[in-house]
Amino acid sequence: MKKVILCLLMLYGLNTEAQIVRKYSNEFLNIGAGARGLAMGGAVTSSQADVYSPMWNPAGLAAIDRDWQGAAMHAEYFESIAKYDYLAFAKPLDNKNGVFAISLIRLGVDNILNTTQLIDAEGNIDYDKITSFSQSDYAALISYAFRPGGNHRLAVGVNAKMVYRNVGKFASGYGFGFDAGVLYNADNGWSYGAMLRDATTTVNFWTINQEELSTIVNGEEFNPAPADKLEISMPKLNVGLSRNFDINRDLAFTPEAGLNIDFAKTAALISTDFASITPYAGAELRFQDLIFVRIGVNRFQSITDIEDLKRKVSFQPSGGIGIKYQGLTLDYAITNSGIGGSNFFSNFFSLKLDMGDFRN
Repeated sequence: MKKVILCLLMLYGLNTEAQIVRKYSNEFLNIGAGARGLAMGGAVTSSQADVYSPMWNPAGLAAIDRDWQGAAMHAEYFESIAKYDYLAFAKPLDNKNGVFAISLIRLGVDNILNTTQLIDAEGNIDYDKITSFSQSDYAALISYAFRPGGNHRLAVGVNAKMVYRNVGKFASGYGFGFDAGVLYNADNGWSYGAMLRDATTTVNFWTINQEELSTIVNGEEFNPAPADKLEISMPKLNVGLSRNFDINRDLAFTPEAGLNIDFAKTAALISTDFASITPYAGAELRFQDLIFVRIGVNRFQSITDIEDLKRKVSFQPSGGIGIKYQGLTLDYAITNSGIGGSNFFSNFFSLKLDMGDFRN
């Protein structure tokens, strides 16, 4: 373990003159997966306890105690401009000492027009030189969760993630990093969860194809290749608490609230040079553990109106439904890109198979 830590520190220190810290690096890994969590505005840090947990809090995997679970999700972002896909598998280890999971993610935008060769070196325009390309982000997460000392109230989890990002023929990048999470179910019925994303920072190594990216017009270079080839994603902390309330024999209600904390200055409502804090909240109403109705709100930001240049608050509402039959669960969620900002809608469909329930 000491050798692994030493290697990480050495890699972190390489090429310090050619690295840059990004506020919004690898953001596709912060979207989350599973229509349940997305419908609740991401307010599932302390309540997600299945194969989708690696994207919200890997400690939640510890709740899987039999057979295996599989999941798949497809999403159309911003009215089908971008497409998001997720596949996952989770299984308890035979020795009852934890749960192992693997998750695959892709976010892509296809058919982007490439106009870098539209104007030749003499300044002439040739529309036949317009081509298209795709921009895609891929990630693989290997996750492990366990209960320290067999404590049934405490769970700890970790993600090891590998990232590949491709921008057509222009650039590609490889990265790696780690997430860590903890979940505690108290005697009074409250659940507390925390996830530290990019716990050791996530490092992306970029390769730039300068010949494809840049162009010379009348002796002047346009689209020069970026000088920074090493990109660093700083840690982000998500914390939440939730509790289940049994209304009657058929109905149950689970609200959750929490905070997303970025260790950088952003457009969040509470923002300093050290950290920016954004609240979130969501709730789920269950009928006989068969039908689910969910709502949520997240991404509160202070933005400037383009027309009158006044500051106002933007936020992202969400909602969704789900249905469960034996071990098969189908969920749907819809979100708005931000009330007070743009008004594009995104739709999510996710499927989960719990083989333990299916066989019983």
